[in-house]
Amino acid sequence: MMPAALETDAERLREAMAKALAEDGVLTDPGWRAAVETVPRHRFVPGFYLPAHGLDGQGLTVWEPVTAELDYGRWLAAAYSDTTLITQFDGDEPDWKNPQVRHGGAPTSSSTLPSLVVRMWADADVQEGHTVLEIGTGTGYSTALACERLGSADVTSIEVDPHRLEQAASALYGCGYSPTLAVADGLYGYWPEASFDRIVAACSFRAVPPALLAQARPGGKILLTLSGWLYGYARVLLTVNGDGTAEGQLLGGTVSFMSARTHAAPAFGNPAHWAAGLPETGRTARHSPERITAGTEEAFHLRFLAQCAVPDAQMTTVGEVAHLVDVVTGSAATLTPVEDRWEVRESGPVRLWERIERVLSAYDEADQPGPETFTLHVHGGGQHLRHPHLPGLTLPRP
Repeated sequence: MMPAALETDAERLREAMAKALAEDGVLTDPGWRAAVETVPRHRFVPGFYLPAHGLDGQGLTVWEPVTAELDYGRWLAAAYSDTTLITQFDGDEPDWKNPQVRHGGAPTSSSTLPSLVVRMWADADVQEGHTVLEIGTGTGYSTALACERLGSADVTSIEVDPHRLEQAASALYGCGYSPTLAVADGLYGYWPEASFDRIVAACSFRAVPPALLAQARPGGKILLTLSGWLYGYARVLLTVNGDGTAEGQLLGGTVSFMSARTHAAPAFGNPAHWAAGLPETGRTARHSPERITAGTEEAFHLRFLAQCAVPDAQMTTVGEVAHLVDVVTGSAATLTPVEDRWEVRESGPVRLWERIERVLSAYDEADQPGPETFTLHVHGGGQHLRHPHLPGLTLPRP
């Protein structure tokens, strides 16, 4: 049973969260601040997972379930913190009546941290009177903010997971919101409600889905995150032209979203099996793999550029050796530290690390330009990332 003071406690924490976000410069728009102060996030996250301190004996993250019944104070405080709350792993819905500690796993649904939710709506330039398609309902919290700001009649939200949508719908309707909801794959948008003034995706795609261009009004805008199998990310705000084309600049920052399930990376097997087919000797690498793996904002940006050069590649590290694997062409590469250098060995029709090196060298020669200097052009012939001082990079066919 919930404490009698729940709604009072929640209101106090909600106001504190809105105040903190405003002080951080996130809630500059009075309309979005009012929405954050109004929407009860705790109603959308009755159960979630938080990481425990430290890893288990196998090096896996330990995820602890959090509900009001298990720990009321921790649950409510987390609900009104600027934190992403994981609600599902590996597509399996937890039994929140008897939740268990998890070891490892890939998050497949969450309630995105409120600052990012508001930032997405603001970056998409969503205004009163706009009709909006949200891709990825998730828990429904972001949908509720849009309904509070725009009115439910102008909001459509789709979710690929039926159970997730059922839970979100229950919470939304329980709070008095009635947007159009549907179980649908975001790759194809939602034709019955098109056309939209704004399309905002809370998942990432390898390339811009053509259906989204067709469902946006001329002059409409699409905000989405591009990602891929190297887990490089970039956000782009596209303006749709009347001729079926679109273009827009990449946005700054280090934002990542879970991949649309149809765009998730395939399993590639045992890295040792791939390495067994490489030549015995290699060459000295011109660039270290740390250029794209370091925990820095520049590496985050470079990983996306590298991914555009080898869109079908995946990367994993075993010990000190970095492995690149391409399941589409059968190409592979390893980078091994040898004294003060890295040795690269490659095989297959695509020289994976060589292609990445070309991008890294061009990036350095162009004075290391940031994301905001790149423009994505989407047209019938493909999707191209362009920069005045870098060779063109191509996204995979959608």
